Amino acid sequence: MIPFPISEQSPIAFAGPLPSETDVVVIGGGVIGVCTALYLARKGRRVVLLEKGRIAGEQSSRNWGWIRQQGRDPDELPIMVEANRLWTELASQTNVDIGLVRSGVTYLAENEKELRGYADWVPVATAQGVDSVLLDRADLKARFPELAKGGFVGGITTPSDMRAEPWVAVPALAGIAVRDGAVIVEGCAARKLDLEAGRITGLFTEAGRIACSDVVVAGGAWSSLFLRAHGVSIPQLSVRASVGATEPVHLPHHGAVGAGKCSFRTRADGGASLAAGGFHELFIGPDAFRALPKFRAQLMADPFGTRFLPAAPKGYPDAWSTKRQWDEDEVTPFEGTRVLNPKPNAGKLRKVAAEVENLFPEVGPIRYRTMWAGMIDTMPDVVPVVDRVDAIPGLTVGTGMSGHGFGIGPGIGRVLADLVCGDAPGHDLRRFRLYRFSEGKAIERGPAL
Repeated sequence: MIPFPISEQSPIAFAGPLPSETDVVVIGGGVIGVCTALYLARKGRRVVLLEKGRIAGEQSSRNWGWIRQQGRDPDELPIMVEANRLWTELASQTNVDIGLVRSGVTYLAENEKELRGYADWVPVATAQGVDSVLLDRADLKARFPELAKGGFVGGITTPSDMRAEPWVAVPALAGIAVRDGAVIVEGCAARKLDLEAGRITGLFTEAGRIACSDVVVAGGAWSSLFLRAHGVSIPQLSVRASVGATEPVHLPHHGAVGAGKCSFRTRADGGASLAAGGFHELFIGPDAFRALPKFRAQLMADPFGTRFLPAAPKGYPDAWSTKRQWDEDEVTPFEGTRVLNPKPNAGKLRKVAAEVENLFPEVGPIRYRTMWAGMIDTMPDVVPVVDRVDAIPGLTVGTGMSGHGFGIGPGIGRVLADLVCGDAPGHDLRRFRLYRFSEGKAIERGPAL
């Protein structure tokens, strides 16, 4: 299994066709959109999912593949616990091996301050029945002797956390959605909502208009651009995160680990996925200037975790040259960039490999098979927007997953389907309301675990 990210050159697997009418249109073929379409279909709704490029072509195939309860925001954790269960159910409903393994997630603490942060989170896990365990230095040595050699003072581990291969898993979920009645159309961009008296009556696409009463925006890094064109503003930014896949390597630890400057997990093909823990890069553009004041608390809490780059490349959602307004018969930015394919930070990934070699000197030199990058849609408080838009009846938003989207995807998709249908979502969603950043209240930042 060679983990090349899905790209614009990947063949179209879901070709529709686009119907003239439906009940709900979901915009965005990442894990959130796919799961929303799946659960809408299971609720008996006629649903069409539109993806401008390829299913899982962007961050949903470029993430680390962690299915992680550990370290979640307290209000997000109940949905993640549900998602953990749903992943197991969904994996049994496809004939594709998505690489789902319950191998656990472990974070290692370099100092006592980090360890205290982990200790503060353990009661949150316990309250939700999650099996997270705090490890002091002696516990770490007894439980994971292979990890104790790095001079860490302890850590936290959650045995019930899982991993899967995202470039396989999300298209497999799309296959389940189609089998259950959803229509998926790749290579078809949504252009503009069709509104009558302020209410949704349809959606204009590059292939024509489709009549509908509800639209779900789950466009990841592109959500803010689409919403702003309709007068809905959210302080969402997109940051670049780079990942490397190694040649086969026999790491002594077979779970997922966040260890200071590096994070890694083993993969089904015998290699490992490596990334820089707590590091990302922000391209400065118009949205960045508008939203940076809202991100002040996040930047102050981790001033060295973000590298600022002077300008987004052409075709990025927040590039200076990207159009912010268009008519329904115009070519949009979504058609100009079918699959956002950022260049990875190769230098940073080489440093990550060196960190892993230092942690496990017995494995010898680590060589990369391939590298890639993705754009993570993030919010100032590191939790998503999951809400109905009061100003535009029929519009629902699920975006800003802040790097947590792959793991929580089935849970958020199920919740969004309930919101569209007017059913009780089963979770307290006040933390994720759309207008929380315009209420004049202090931003409540989620845990930086």
